[in-house]
Amino acid sequence: MRAEEILGLFPEESRDRWREVAKQAKRLQEIRLRACLPISILADNRESFVDRQGRIVDMPEAAAKSAPEELESILGHLCRYSIYAFADEIRQGFLTVQGGHRVGVAGQVILDGEGRIKNMKYIRYLNIRIAHQIRGAADALMPWLFEDGRVMSALLISPPGGGKTTMLRDIIRQVSDGTVYGRGVNVSVVDERSEIAGSYLGVAQNDVGIRTDVLDGCPKVEGMMRLIRSMAPQVLAVDEVGSLADAQALQMAGGCGCKLLATIHGGSMEEVRQKNYMSYIMEQGLFERYVMMDRRQGACRIVEIYDKEGKPCTRR
Repeated sequence: MRAEEILGLFPEESRDRWREVAKQAKRLQEIRLRACLPISILADNRESFVDRQGRIVDMPEAAAKSAPEELESILGHLCRYSIYAFADEIRQGFLTVQGGHRVGVAGQVILDGEGRIKNMKYIRYLNIRIAHQIRGAADALMPWLFEDGRVMSALLISPPGGGKTTMLRDIIRQVSDGTVYGRGVNVSVVDERSEIAGSYLGVAQNDVGIRTDVLDGCPKVEGMMRLIRSMAPQVLAVDEVGSLADAQALQMAGGCGCKLLATIHGGSMEEVRQKNYMSYIMEQGLFERYVMMDRRQGACRIVEIYDKEGKPCTRR
């Protein structure tokens, strides 16, 4: 990632302040802006702050504070000065911008007559989450996901921040493009929260492969059935399975002949087995591989690989 890409997140008149931060592009994870509060950044899992001259400092007392009008200017720039065009995303609490970066938003919500979120105003909190694609993140896993040139269904398991989505994205790319273990196949992705492909104006900002179709911003259950009908994928991928309805939709997709790639939150196989929908998943035999992961020193790490019955696989 280039420094210019980080600078492009901000209006031109304020970019000088962000030049020092932009130099940290490869390490940068978050930029947090809160009205009338210190500006903070996260790089290599370490929090720092930004002073009025744009210098990176350690203490919040030395940091500059974001004015409400500054937040409005940044948000307007990120929305290409048409916040209305991004209203649906803002209502969900985030928007995806050019480069695949995600901006979390918070402020005052407006409810409709049925108590559902209709819109948001007075947006006074922005969390710019910097996208980093790690090509090759799944290299060590790929031999375990193919058998006789055929891709196998796999469920990636890790605690939050354990690298599941990063790993899933690279698996999708390699399965789509083809590897030494198997030819490329058509992959469909239900990207409910725009975290896999990072689509901006309908175009994937992350490399998810040459044979991949993306349904962006659609709920998983509806999206899976829609893609099976419309795109005829050989592999279907989703992020963060979290309910029995998700599991049942996966079972229907598998019954249509699709191989499945998915993720789930969990610190261990023992922990995820306690989830009612995980019991359903294992009883239905939806996945041929369960991959336990964590993140060490910023890198995705495979802890253990399990077979269809949940038993540790022998080393290849």
